[in-house]
Amino acid sequence: MKFFPSLFFWVCTCSFFFAQDLPNTVIAEQGDGIFSLLRKQGLDPVKHYEEFIKLNEEKIKDGSFLQVGVAYQIPKTTDSFKKTGVQILGENGTEEPIFDKELAKMSLKSEKLKDAVYYLIVENDAHQDNGFVKETTQNLASELMVHGAQVYILGNESPEILEETEAETDYTQKMDAYIDAINKRYLQNSGKYQRVLVIRDNAVTGRGNMNVAVYHYNKSEEGQRLAENIQNVFKKNSVSRSPENSNMIFEDSNSLYLAKNTLPAVSLLTLDNDSPKSVEEKISVRPNKKLLANLLTNGIMNDFADLEIEE
Repeated sequence: MKFFPSLFFWVCTCSFFFAQDLPNTVIAEQGDGIFSLLRKQGLDPVKHYEEFIKLNEEKIKDGSFLQVGVAYQIPKTTDSFKKTGVQILGENGTEEPIFDKELAKMSLKSEKLKDAVYYLIVENDAHQDNGFVKETTQNLASELMVHGAQVYILGNESPEILEETEAETDYTQKMDAYIDAINKRYLQNSGKYQRVLVIRDNAVTGRGNMNVAVYHYNKSEEGQRLAENIQNVFKKNSVSRSPENSNMIFEDSNSLYLAKNTLPAVSLLTLDNDSPKSVEEKISVRPNKKLLANLLTNGIMNDFADLEIEE
């Protein structure tokens, strides 16, 4: 009598594993070549060209030409931009690629951030979200990815989803979901350099100069070093006299809760509209999404380079 449940179990198990091994295919469109097809799937065409040929040699004409409407098998790899750039959505931690159509324009620039893992948490008011921080975070993710980093984005859902989520759960529950998602992936990436950067939008408009401040948890040397490296880059690009004091510690309960419960070190970046009443320690910069992402990337890469030098 035990035979049937056992058989059922093994059938289900085998079905699961076979499902995991199903080939990833994509249909060639008008104008697609091997290079463009691989780029649109987030793959380095130079690195994966030969493997693609071997997988699809019977469907390729004259050695290199693809046929429109034909399904081609894509090499299985962990270095696809679809896998190195991931959004973690909702409390159940569903993953999906950060980029889709943008993949065709992305290519690996270097491996300076190989073995580096970044968790970018977007914090803004769903009712005031103008896309500035969302686009800045995506630009930052792209820059980190093309230098070899693994990037996870949290809190980057659409305003509609955020409103529904906030109506059902309080902020602490949302933070608990972030903490669980980050800690799970931290353990999966054990041994790698891992950092959390919270990007907090205090209702920036994207018009006129804005103020940037970077904070760290007072019990984290790693978080402090990342914060100071980012601050140093912003100071060099400030549109006004930069503050001398850069040792800024976050004290708000939400940031402290996150820092005390996540395994990787946490740093906090805040964005505010520039005003005569602005805090002196904050750094004034131009509200350019690409510039902001580039400055953040430079600070992050400096931090990673400093760590490698120390080791």
